[in-house]
Amino acid sequence: MIIIVALWWFLTAVQDIEPWVFPTPAAFISKLTTLLSEGWMWERIAVTAGEAVIGAVFGTAVALPLAWGIFNFEFIRAGVEPFLGATQAIPAIAIAPLLVLWMGNGFTPIIVLCALITFFPVLVSTTVGLRQMDPDVLDAAALDGAHGLAMIRYIEVPLVAPSMLAGIRNGFALSVTGAIVGEMVMGGSGLGQVLTQQRHNLDTAGMFVTVFVLAVLAMSLYGVIYRVERRARRDIRPERTMRPVESVSQ
Repeated sequence: MIIIVALWWFLTAVQDIEPWVFPTPAAFISKLTTLLSEGWMWERIAVTAGEAVIGAVFGTAVALPLAWGIFNFEFIRAGVEPFLGATQAIPAIAIAPLLVLWMGNGFTPIIVLCALITFFPVLVSTTVGLRQMDPDVLDAAALDGAHGLAMIRYIEVPLVAPSMLAGIRNGFALSVTGAIVGEMVMGGSGLGQVLTQQRHNLDTAGMFVTVFVLAVLAMSLYGVIYRVERRARRDIRPERTMRPVESVSQ
């Protein structure tokens, strides 16, 4: 960060660049202080954060059971997996106009777009984590009486938690992108509209501030899930996963 700010200051100090093209660090800090002192800015931040979180929760709620179905049922795996690569290649900006046609403008299509963007990283990461589970541990747990919900709760979820939470972490961060794209294409009252207005007004310092706030928002969501993920990694101990094997061998 120090290097970036130093290069930023050097570039604006040495080069004769118009402020509306590339603002100085001092102009950025001044604009940041001004905008964050305004109540309406915090309202816009809250709207975008709410859209991102709600959409990410919905996307995760759909992705997790589907990942479990792909892992356990051949017909689901054969029907879904061929389409995952193609659907991931479709950019969010291409989906947004279709959502406008189907759902109109406003809050609901933005939530759907955030959910779609979150869905794929959670699904892929969780599926990979399920496939990397030790089959000996699963077989030993089944012989030891773990079936159905007990198998999922006490064996599969702890083993797949690191991969699952890594996908959720990336999905929640990407959902901020979905919220901004949705607001810029489908309307709304969040930071996407602020960014659009600042672009029309050639308020480059304001655009820098909005992008900075979005980065902080995405990093905050990323950091919260990362802390949960680190705790999950610490909670998984080799001796815990080996207990069923030991009990069977005894």
